Amino acid sequence: MLETDTGARPTTAPLHLRVRGGVTLSGSIDVKTSKNAGVALLCASLLNKGTTTLRRVARIEEVTRILRVLSSMGVRYRWLGPDGDLEITPPDHLDLSRIDADAARRTRSIIMFLGPLLHDHSDFELPFAGGCELGDRTVEPHMVALRRFGLTVETSHGCYHASVKEHIEPPRSIVLTERGDTVTENAIMAAARHPVPTTIRNASCNYMVQDLCFYLERLGVRIDGLGTTTITVHGRETIDVDIDYAPSEDPIEAWSLIAAGIVTESEITVRRVPIEFVEIELALAEEMGLRHTCGTEYLAANGRTRLLDLTVHPSELHAPIDKIHPMPFPGLNIDNLPFFALIASCAEGSTLIHDWVYENRAIYLTELNRLGGRVRLLDPHRIYVDGPIRWSGTEVVCPPALRPAVVLLLAMLAAKGTSVLRHVNVIHRGYERLTERLKKLGAEIDVFWSD
Repeated sequence: MLETDTGARPTTAPLHLRVRGGVTLSGSIDVKTSKNAGVALLCASLLNKGTTTLRRVARIEEVTRILRVLSSMGVRYRWLGPDGDLEITPPDHLDLSRIDADAARRTRSIIMFLGPLLHDHSDFELPFAGGCELGDRTVEPHMVALRRFGLTVETSHGCYHASVKEHIEPPRSIVLTERGDTVTENAIMAAARHPVPTTIRNASCNYMVQDLCFYLERLGVRIDGLGTTTITVHGRETIDVDIDYAPSEDPIEAWSLIAAGIVTESEITVRRVPIEFVEIELALAEEMGLRHTCGTEYLAANGRTRLLDLTVHPSELHAPIDKIHPMPFPGLNIDNLPFFALIASCAEGSTLIHDWVYENRAIYLTELNRLGGRVRLLDPHRIYVDGPIRWSGTEVVCPPALRPAVVLLLAMLAAKGTSVLRHVNVIHRGYERLTERLKKLGAEIDVFWSD
């Protein structure tokens, strides 16, 4: 169980924030390691009979939920100190009959257990995937990919009932019907312990997929084409390696912190930015007038991901000529799209934002109107944002989606007067001690609870 930024109560208690806005931020802040990579690596640790030690894992609710599920299956884990180092040791045999269904249903990441588990379990059940409320998110692409490895899944009574055919010829080539991150990760983990090389086409090459591949390479799994949309996985039937690995920094948190500097018209330095995975966002913001400076590049602790320190300067922004929309990497990241509703609110003119992936998330961004924003909902996927606006403090109930919740918090940092953001527990899914870290930049935020 995670604790709040004050450490006084667990995040299961209704948690609220009181924000005194209009304060200029200053100083520097480090980006934490990736939420999505950390979760993928926890799932991938099931492929390894040896002990996995992960460095600087973000202590967030999503990680806690996966650890609860792993622990209920017999996996031992322990935190090695305050820096987030985590040791994971699997049992000789997983006990899937005791799986923590409550924790599993609270995270969509549970779907990524299918790829690792199909190697050693001919029949098993997993609770339905949960997570943010972002409309219908089909799991069919996962089923299409994993079916090639002999997995069949039936759904009933809130569970996936999985069975694996024996003596099936492993696929030599798979074409994913969706270039999704978790779909690609599931296919990679399914291929990682098949001795026949598997080529995966239309694969995501996003940051969390790359971190997963870096980890598997350290386990002795050769992967050709890493960082492209066609990869070949040379699996190993048995993996038994004691491994020490450090996932890279989170590009979504990095962009969130950059957006905090933009909306508050502050000069702050965001350190350890994984620049390869925010280059499109940064180029688009530059076209809108953003002023910034970048330091010299250096490597993350995984020895592969490029990092740099980026300083945001107060800027006069204007709306882009074209609409803003996400694309699979190397395009604009879908999870960074909501922050452009915030940035566009600071820009002169009208901006069309098209979130073609998720139903409902665009609707949550209209909550910016409560703070003085001018966001027009065109349909469940598109909004028009007019700017610049003057933010004003008010009280808002947090939407049940991670990124729109953080967007509202950042808008409150710029809003004159006092704002209250209620039921912010969802923010703990993806950000470690965010309010405490923003306060070190000068933000005035108080945490309080209600029974």
